[in-house]
Amino acid sequence: MPTEKRARQRAARYQKQAKLEQQRRRRKLMRRGLSFLVLLALIVLVVFLVSGGSPKKLHAATKSTTTTTTLPIAKPQDGGTIVKWVCPNLNGSSSHILHFPKTQPPMCINPAKTYTATFYTSEGDVKVVLDTTRTPLTADNFVVLALYHYYDGTSIDRIDPSIDILQGGSPDTQTIDDPGPGYTIKDEGSGYKYVPGDLVMARSSSPNSGAAQYFFVYGTKASVLDSQGTYVVFGHVVSGMSVLRKIAALYEPCPASDSSCLGGLPRKVVLVKKVTIAVS
Repeated sequence: MPTEKRARQRAARYQKQAKLEQQRRRRKLMRRGLSFLVLLALIVLVVFLVSGGSPKKLHAATKSTTTTTTLPIAKPQDGGTIVKWVCPNLNGSSSHILHFPKTQPPMCINPAKTYTATFYTSEGDVKVVLDTTRTPLTADNFVVLALYHYYDGTSIDRIDPSIDILQGGSPDTQTIDDPGPGYTIKDEGSGYKYVPGDLVMARSSSPNSGAAQYFFVYGTKASVLDSQGTYVVFGHVVSGMSVLRKIAALYEPCPASDSSCLGGLPRKVVLVKKVTIAVS
């Protein structure tokens, strides 16, 4: 039998071996934990670099991919105010004005001459001859606003394929709920018929409520408006019908969350970069 001294020595060896084994396992676990932390740091670094080296960009990218409930609209425009009517310069040198007196503009055109408006849009150019014979007041109103650059930087904010129209002329909000220039104009007649190429004054269901918003007719479905005949046709397209159809092809239905949308919108922003007036 082993002596008591040898038993104590053997027990001490077992305790020492157990302690060494425990230390070895602890070091192994620490190495594994360190390896995991290094791997995690590498993953974070790769994501950081792929996102462009900025945590803000990563956040912005995540945000943009989840914000898909509305279609894009143009930025509202900024412009000046006039408190007393003065006819704008025919050469287009007048200031950019968005807010006007509460009365209809004075007669600034010569109805005996021909006025041609050119819409320079992001999808192409559309040229319109204004009707100064049947609708001199409405044509004058449009010319005055155009020469004050009211329409520059506005967008096509409505596409309605149920009646084949494109609507625009809303600088303050870039929606059909735009407050307008500060006044309304009188309707010029009734009994209008609507055909492709017409440029028409938009208004509410109330008489004499037009001001600045307009719509183009790009197809034959607009004839359903003939029974009303109260939307004043004040011009007709002489070139650029293909541009109108191109814009119409961008139609997307109104988002359910957008109460300011009617019919639909372009799937991308369509800008009217500027409108010019030529006189002959």
